[in-house]
Amino acid sequence: MSQPRIRVAAYVLRHRAARPELLVFDHVGLPEAGTQVPAGGVQPGESFEEAALREVAEETGLRTATAVRELAVEDKPHPETGQPRRTTVLLLRAPADTPDAWRHHVTGTDTDAGLTFACRFLPLPLARPLADDQDAWLGRVDPRLATAPGGGR
Repeated sequence: MSQPRIRVAAYVLRHRAARPELLVFDHVGLPEAGTQVPAGGVQPGESFEEAALREVAEETGLRTATAVRELAVEDKPHPETGQPRRTTVLLLRAPADTPDAWRHHVTGTDTDAGLTFACRFLPLPLARPLADDQDAWLGRVDPRLATAPGGGR
């Protein structure tokens, strides 16, 4: 059995009017990819916190998020390739004055380079699950924030 790819996923929350909101994005021109949270591989020598902050900055352009805590570790194969993955999910906070929505053009050399992501905050709990069940651990932030089972599926 091959070693799992080590990854992070970031739940970036901001609070507006006492209601938490989650940072998500969609691939512009690729709606079949679904709505997602920032996620990606951990580089050699990088902590999970550093990787989560880097992925948020790379995929959304947001550089003002701060790490709060680790929420979960999930062993789940890639939905398309079936390759093993181990994802550490972290909770991050964004300032309340972060814009509601924006577009970010990804630069660099990673597989996302050249893509444009439409970023926005969604109120919690979510009305529908995220792509690849990325919302599965929101209940670890607060049980009231968990996506309803089968919501919108």
